[in-house]
Order: sequence, then structure tokens, then C-alpha cells
Amino acid sequence: MTFEEAEIALDEIADALPEEIFSGLNGGYVLTEERLFDSNGLVILGQYHREPHGLGRYITVNYGSLVEVFGYYSPRRFRRELKRVLHHELIHHLEDLAGDKSLEIQDEIDKAEMLGL
Repeated sequence: MTFEEAEIALDEIADALPEEIFSGLNGGYVLTEERLFDSNGLVILGQYHREPHGLGRYITVNYGSLVEVFGYYSPRRFRRELKRVLHHELIHHLEDLAGDKSLEIQDEIDKAEMLGL
């Protein structure tokens, strides 16, 4: 799936969700061309950002990272991964609004398991 096709798919995925989910996400979501890794070398597929100034709350989905991991997938399966990443980051957003850190904690547990810690 090309970057342009992924942008269209991501917009379609977002359009299928209730508007209320995006409430407070004043910076919206964006598909970047970046291929990002954390300090342990794990691929970063998407991120939820909360900045006190500037864009405020927003989501980035990293196309380059998705290609790194799922580049060999069919367009249909790649689209499912796009959807999974957007939904995951939206859950972070909703939990942040509610003052909940459950998914953030689970992400750290999953990361530790991947690293064998």
C-alpha cells in the first residue's frame, strides 16, 4: 500500500467512527512517513501526543514503521493494521481524558515481555 493509499484508508477508517471519539483531539491525527524505533530498537507504529502548547492532543501513525513490520501484507491486511494502530492510539486519548492509564500500563507490560524482562 502506498503512502497516498494509506492516507485515504486512514481517513476512511476515522470517518467510520463516531465524532465524539475525536473530542478533545484538537491536533487530530496524521499519517507520517517516519520509521521510528524506541531506545530498545522496537518499532513505534503510532503515538498519542499531549503537549501543553502547540497542537495539544494529537495522534501520529507512522507509515514507515508500518511498512517496516507489515510491508509484505496485502493492502487489505495492511489496512487492518492501520485501523488497529489508530484505534489503539484513540484508546490512549480517551483514557487520558478520563485520567486512566490502563492501556499505557499494559503497553509497558507488553514491551517488557517482548524484551524478555
